[in-house]
Amino acid sequence: MVLNLITFSSSLLATETEAPESSLVVAGVLLSLVIVYFASKIGGELSNRAGLPAVLGELVGGVVVGISVLHLLVFPESGADSSSSLIISFLETTTKLTPETAENLFQAQSEVISVLSELGVIILLFEIGLESNLKELLAVGMQASVVAVIGVTVPFAAGTAGLMMLFGISAVPAIFAGAALTATSIGITSKVLSEIGQLNTKEGQIILGAAVIDDVLGIIVLAVVASLAKTGEVDVANVVFLIISASTFLLGAIALGNVFNNSFVAVVERLKTRGELVIPAFIFAFVMAYLAAAVQLEAILGAFAAGLVLEETDKRKELQKQIIPIADILVPIFFVTVGAQTDLRVLNPAIPSNREGFIMAVFLIVVAILGKVITGFSVFGEAKVNRLAIGVGMIPRGEVGLVFLGIGSATGVLSEPLEAAIILMVILTTFLAPPLLRFVFPQEEKLATSTPGGLGESMVMEASNSMVPASSDTVISDSSSSSGNG
Repeated sequence: MVLNLITFSSSLLATETEAPESSLVVAGVLLSLVIVYFASKIGGELSNRAGLPAVLGELVGGVVVGISVLHLLVFPESGADSSSSLIISFLETTTKLTPETAENLFQAQSEVISVLSELGVIILLFEIGLESNLKELLAVGMQASVVAVIGVTVPFAAGTAGLMMLFGISAVPAIFAGAALTATSIGITSKVLSEIGQLNTKEGQIILGAAVIDDVLGIIVLAVVASLAKTGEVDVANVVFLIISASTFLLGAIALGNVFNNSFVAVVERLKTRGELVIPAFIFAFVMAYLAAAVQLEAILGAFAAGLVLEETDKRKELQKQIIPIADILVPIFFVTVGAQTDLRVLNPAIPSNREGFIMAVFLIVVAILGKVITGFSVFGEAKVNRLAIGVGMIPRGEVGLVFLGIGSATGVLSEPLEAAIILMVILTTFLAPPLLRFVFPQEEKLATSTPGGLGESMVMEASNSMVPASSDTVISDSSSSSGNG
């Protein structure tokens, strides 16, 4: 399948020049994966030894091997070409590649790694859905909805108004930059919460539910501002369609869980060959991801919903264990790729062209952090809840911010300084959130690490009064410790 994808990608990307041989594309992809796994493992191990989440090390490892430092893993989206990639340069010196063929090889190799990265984040959200509890998410649904709505409106309004009044940015680019402040990276936040054993606490469930709603609202906002950027007017019909499709999809996924569980188990128990559980589970997850993408939502929301549905089945524990090694292979590609695509050269204010963007970036970072932190204090009806932790958990933009940036850049609505400011905001909110999350959970995390299971099941239950039963915590502990190393 991967070979067919590689061959198909290279044939599509070839223009008038001869397409690179599929064996060379395979070689480029394999070298890229070697770089990805080295970066994720070394970064994750160093981060773990420093007392930080492994995912932060994977992101930093991606930055080191990416466009910012070593140029081992670069992508066309960052403005690079084949001459910027050391992998392509190595293949040019060891094979007879013309410059045109090398460029086609670079495009095909990058496309394959990007597809694997997207597959990685889909697997990650499916795994997170399996670790979550649908009943607990519904129990915090109202609080999560309030947190999500405030977390979207406050940064959007403050960012847009501030750019227009303080920096004289025109309305459309200011609205686009404000929109980039709205959505939360559910992939990064949920991975960190899982690593530190807080995924199934009351705070973790509110964060997770709010992040899901955030993504839906963010997608709607993105559709609106993208339409505004392209045509100068908002397509009201498309906005209404997105709202209806998002609501229908999420409610339908929840309803599906009540009728699908027994059927899934019955089918699985009739299968006798290898993969009798994990293959049907992936079929269901990919169908749900496709349906989400088909109605113009994010595929990761469909995968997350699939995990929530299968979490209700009797096969949950066994499925969680079987997902772990697959996630260990694919998920690091996503985090390293996100890091590799960020260009830290925009941090250098000594370059005159970067100064305006740097100042705007400081403003956007302040709005991005404060606009999310205050959301935690909007939680109501909960006497004993860590509101600061909820706000901090909503900070990272990660891949979501990069999606906004990519579309804004493609439409040509963003100036170079404003693009640089958004990049810097995405980088810092992504990197600051993991250590901040560990800092705002000091007592619970200390208790968690004091027991052999790694999560301190019974003690954390007493501290939070909202954990799932100890038997499922044991599975989550196994999943977290395995996925924590990438």
